Amino acid sequence: MERSYYAAAATFLLIFVLRRLFMVRKKQRRLPPGPPLAFPVLGHLPLLKKPLQNSLVDLAARYGPVVHLRLASRDAVVICSAEVAKECFSGERDIALANRPHFPSFREVSFDFIALGIANYGAHWRNMRRVATVQLLSAHRVNVMSDTVIAREVRAMVRRLARASSSSDGVAAAAARVELKTRLFDLSHSVLMEIFAQRRNTYSGDADADMSEEAREMKGIIEAIVPLLGVANMWDHVPLLRWLDVSGAAKKLVDVVGRRNALIFKMIDGERRKLMERENGEAASDETKSMIGILLELQKTEPEIYTDTYIAALIGNLLGAGTETTSTTVEWAMAALLNQPDLLKKAQEEIDAHVGGSRLLDKNDLPHLPYLHCIINETLRLYTATPMLLPHEASTDCKIHGYDVPAGSMLLVNAYAIHRDPAIWEKPEQFSPERFEDGKAEGKFMIPFGMGRRKCPGENLAMRTMGLVLGALLQCFDWSRVGDAEVDMTPSSGQVLFKAVPLEALCKPRANMSAVLQNI
Repeated sequence: MERSYYAAAATFLLIFVLRRLFMVRKKQRRLPPGPPLAFPVLGHLPLLKKPLQNSLVDLAARYGPVVHLRLASRDAVVICSAEVAKECFSGERDIALANRPHFPSFREVSFDFIALGIANYGAHWRNMRRVATVQLLSAHRVNVMSDTVIAREVRAMVRRLARASSSSDGVAAAAARVELKTRLFDLSHSVLMEIFAQRRNTYSGDADADMSEEAREMKGIIEAIVPLLGVANMWDHVPLLRWLDVSGAAKKLVDVVGRRNALIFKMIDGERRKLMERENGEAASDETKSMIGILLELQKTEPEIYTDTYIAALIGNLLGAGTETTSTTVEWAMAALLNQPDLLKKAQEEIDAHVGGSRLLDKNDLPHLPYLHCIINETLRLYTATPMLLPHEASTDCKIHGYDVPAGSMLLVNAYAIHRDPAIWEKPEQFSPERFEDGKAEGKFMIPFGMGRRKCPGENLAMRTMGLVLGALLQCFDWSRVGDAEVDMTPSSGQVLFKAVPLEALCKPRANMSAVLQNI
């Protein structure tokens, strides 16, 4: 009895000492500054207003470039400084911060966290990243796609716009009112669908239709998924809210992801049938194979790695990430140019001087159109498609800017704030492509595609697509605003920086391009 008493007392004393040591160690941590008062259970979540990037700018103004927040049970560190962002994504610290937080909402959309953008840093992620960059999105493949897929879809978009601006006998009419959002999404989606599975949009007899039925279905799926994701979702941080699902968000996400997965697996089965049909015929070259076709070839040699789920996760990730961000960036660029017609005219004059009016510009012209690139860069700076980037997570304890960051902490990088920092950019709220002319912005920090190991592998394809699309719109048509009022530049709140009001503009074929547009 006495021995049991002493054993219990010793155990209690050991627990007490260990707890005190843990508390002392915890107190010794130098966490970044942040709001002193947190709400029970929710922490600082109620302080985060929409749009999130603006709310975090306000907190940074109060507490500094590195802010600590408690989001329910999770620590979060917010970065609003270019200097600190560089520190985070270089050297060994880049590895320590290369994980992703596994939100419940991400589980559904990422095939149980195996998609490229969501998977944690490790062997699986490295393999998927290598496949994406070397096999699917290499510079050579982007060049080939520019001459074929992208060029074809740009011509199709220009042709539809030209028809919308002409009378029934084909003669140029008054400027037509067009909504660019759906047309740009249609093009981005068509490019990716053909790259992935060699499936082109068909317009069911209506040459002027904005979107095919397939594109419309996928557009609806992506637009339904995006609002249900993101670091600001309360039910991602408070499991009880997901279980109760008062808003029905969890059920909606399961339903819409199921529809998306059915479409992707249908594409995979279709490409598999094509490969089987070609087995006894002439083998297709890697350049002419679809991305799914390349992945199915890899599946033959290593079926335990390149499963159908692996392929679906990679394709679903690239499709979701690439369609909205590319089309949204071009929409913002056109909106900004419509509010400053002199800049639009300057871009057209550059294209006229180099390309002329006898042909449509192509990939070989892009290096000779520096002002067009300045417009795209300024759009990426001011209207970053993913203003908060994707969140990172610390896999180990580390230090950022002299502060302690415990393992498991979420890292939020506010690219929106960094790109509008008045200490770096003169008149940061002003749309001014000239700031990028003649290397004036060289060395200035921009991260529209992220940085470090988790940088977007589709940057080359996105930049090439945006250059060809924006260039063709400016070369082929004169654009003006609908009415006298400036285009509304209000952004929506969400993970992707959409325009709150989709862009509508007046479009009229340019006289010097009439011969090209009649034969395109």
